[in-house]
Amino acid sequence: MVGKDMKIATNLPKEMQSHHYSVLYEVEETHWWYLGRRRIIQSFVERICATLDTTAPRILDVGCGTGANLKMLASYGKAEGVDISQQAREHSFELVTALDVIEHLDDDLAGLKEMRRVLCTNGRVLLFVPAFMFLWGVQDDVSNHRRRYTLPGLLKVVEAAGFTVERASYANIIFFVPVLAVRTGMRWLGLRAATEYGINISLMNRPFSWLFGAERFVLERGRFPFGVSAVCVARRVEEVSE
Repeated sequence: MVGKDMKIATNLPKEMQSHHYSVLYEVEETHWWYLGRRRIIQSFVERICATLDTTAPRILDVGCGTGANLKMLASYGKAEGVDISQQAREHSFELVTALDVIEHLDDDLAGLKEMRRVLCTNGRVLLFVPAFMFLWGVQDDVSNHRRRYTLPGLLKVVEAAGFTVERASYANIIFFVPVLAVRTGMRWLGLRAATEYGINISLMNRPFSWLFGAERFVLERGRFPFGVSAVCVARRVEEVSE
């Protein structure tokens, strides 16, 4: 499902370009973006699990990639990871996470409906996605993204899949201007790179990760008007019998 503010790239595999997996494995435990994002995701997972009827929820991480987030998720319940193309049993999980995943799907609506299918009654889905098509960059290309979302566009497809949205916001507002400047400059100058992870100062990973991760304190009660990414928590809605 694609709105006017989204872009579909066709004839692409759902997975990242092959060279990117080895790069991803190296940076997921050190790069500021992954560290900061994990802190934000963990704060959402903690709040979601506090509302569930079980102290040991079953958690499914869809499109788990190298599995770097599974260790964190396992501290809140029984966590499993599946590739985008794999299927899970119906009504098997209290929480499904899709962290930078649905932008890889030609049909994001069908993907979200599949996540709903495997969720238990009142189960939650936690989504993290890239935002704004004008921020399209090298990382979108090497990751084989189909689109970047606006928050209204994301909520529209989530609700169409049979969920009610509980919390939603943009994220990574702190680095919005630098990301916009770098990606716009690269387009204007015709610069290409195998990955954007090399456009980084390693000594700044720790302070940058804390800056990014600190957004979780705002997201606990508020929301940002824009950002490089968007985050959404939604609850499975039960179908009403005719």
